[in-house]
Parts: sequence; C-alpha cells; structure tokens
Amino acid sequence: MDSFISTVITQAPIKFWWILAGLILLLVVASSIGQYLARKNNTEVIRNLNDRIRAWWIMVAVLVGCFVIGKVATLVLYALLSFFALREFITLTPTRKGDHWALCICFYIAIPLQYWLIGADWYGLFVMCLPVYGFLLLPAVTALSGDTDAFISRVAKIQWGLMLTVYCLSYAPALMLLPIPGYEGQNLLLLMYLLLVVQLSDIFQYIVGKLFGKTRVAPNVSPSKTVEGLMGGGFLAIAAGTALWWITPFTLLQAAFLSFIIVACGFLGGLSLSAIKRSIGTKDWGYLISGHGGVLDRLDSVVFAAPVFFHLTRFAFVP
Repeated sequence: MDSFISTVITQAPIKFWWILAGLILLLVVASSIGQYLARKNNTEVIRNLNDRIRAWWIMVAVLVGCFVIGKVATLVLYALLSFFALREFITLTPTRKGDHWALCICFYIAIPLQYWLIGADWYGLFVMCLPVYGFLLLPAVTALSGDTDAFISRVAKIQWGLMLTVYCLSYAPALMLLPIPGYEGQNLLLLMYLLLVVQLSDIFQYIVGKLFGKTRVAPNVSPSKTVEGLMGGGFLAIAAGTALWWITPFTLLQAAFLSFIIVACGFLGGLSLSAIKRSIGTKDWGYLISGHGGVLDRLDSVVFAAPVFFHLTRFAFVP
C-alpha cells in the first residue's frame, strides 16, 4: 500500500498537487463562510449554498481519486456519469414500449463502446461512431418495433439524449487522447482545467447574479440567469482560467481566449437544457446531488463546452 501511494505521488504532475491544494483551501474558506452565514441568518439561499459546498467536497474527492488512479478510473467515472445523465434525460422525456431496444443500445452498447474507443486511443472511430452509425441505427431499430406513433419526436429525443449525455460528454475525458508535443503525461490537467473553468463560471454567475442580478437574460427559460451574473461571473471565470495558464500548454492570451470559449459554450449549454426542463415542467433533472439537482444539472455546461474545447485544442496544438 505504501509503495502504491509513493508511486502515485511520484507519477502525478507537481502542478496537480498545487491545484489540489488550492481547491482544498478554497473549499475550507467557502465552508467556513457558509457556516458563519448559517449561524447569522440561516435562510433558504444560505442552506442551498451550504448544500452545494458539501456536495463540492464529495465531487472534488471523487475527481481527485480518479485523477490519482489514472486513465481507466477516469473513463469509468465518465461512463457512469453518462449512464446516470442519460437515465435522467430519458426519465423526464417519456418514451414508449417500442423504444425499448433503442434504449438498450444506448445504455448497454453505445456508452461502453464510446469510452472503450477513447481508452483504445481510436480517435477516428470515436468522433464518428455515434453521430453517424448511432444516428442511423437508432431510428431503424425503433422502426422495427412497428410503433409509428410520434415516431419522429421519439427518435429525436433518444438521439439528442445520446448525443448530449454520451457523445458530447465523452469529449471531456477524450482530452487524454491529444498528443500535444512537450505536454506528454499531463493531459489529465487539461481535463481538470476544463472542469475548473466551467464550474467556476457556474459558481461565479450564481453568486454575482444573486448579489447584483437585475436584468434577466431569458426570463421564460431560466429566470435565475441575469446579464449581470453572466458578465460579472463570466469575467471572473475567464480571469481564473487565464491565471491557470501554467497548468496547460497554452500561452496567457490563448488561455484567456479558450476560457472565454468555455464560459460562452457553458452558458449556452445551461440555457439550452433549461429550456428543455421548462418545456416539460420541471426544475431539476434529478435529485442525486444535494444542492445541485441531478447529474445533468451539473453537466449541462460541460456537454456544450467539452467538444468545442477539445477540437480547438486539437486544431491548434496537435501537429
């Protein structure tokens, strides 16, 4: 056990441990502030804030465990996240008996296949398997059931759910595929960078919006999202992403630009999935994470940001 721990400590990039120390310090400060506010005035907003902080301790512990153990654990984690996110999506967008085999393909073939392709470093098939072959296979399998009632809408729900929760999300761990010259053995830091900027953007937009938000961006879609929260929180997240340039292969200006892209895509992802929730009359995708709703409530920004971040990084840094 001691030799395993020493090996892990030796192999993990030193930058990882600096980031981990910063995250722990940030969570300790946030927890202290949250407990102080709860003693002063334990309102619903304060209770929600403390629930979010406690959930963050758990999420950071799980993510750190995966980073430390390595590539396989990270892929297994994201495969499970895709499974739970797809289950939440399908649960809230009801299907019919005729969709049974298509759903079986999504859950028990598409998810393991997609993450196996990443583990096997098979980039060519990873990027085209689900959007081409999955896109063609699912309606064909559904048609074989003989149930034509609302066929287009049913197939579209399943296809879009698969693309969002499996294909788009898988681009986050796929960052480990990128053979960036001079950055060998550090690709997990790129994944951590993406997650930090996305989640900091969500947190900063939430806090700034609560403190200063007045002008709603899209009141019929997401009443809690404000122009002030987007601008102020987005600026803080871009600043944080720029300051973290040293854990990436990017220059300072490149980190600023990519942080802006991540923040913008994350906001659009949250807004788009909020529109789905409003259309089906629900507030959260689920209740798995206390203070955060469901898995998809935490990943709505990631599923839009990850593919764009992956391809921009690959285009600019992979020869």
